[in-house]
Amino acid sequence: MQASIHTFDESDGFGSALLDDGREVTFTGRVFAASTLRHVRPGQRVSIVLGPDATTVTRLWIVGIGPEQPIR
Repeated sequence: MQASIHTFDESDGFGSALLDDGREVTFTGRVFAASTLRHVRPGQRVSIVLGPDATTVTRLWIVGIGPEQPIR
């Protein structure tokens, strides 16, 4: 699923993203650190996986960055 970064706190890696239907979901610093990204900016498109509660992100990445993520 894709979303757009809404907020991002560089100091702790916590942030939120907006789904295409307008819902806001959050991600923790731990999820951001696991993404191996160094920074994201508001409006940036990312791919995400939501947890069972459908309000928190369990995985975050940008297609084309990271192992097995070829740019097409």
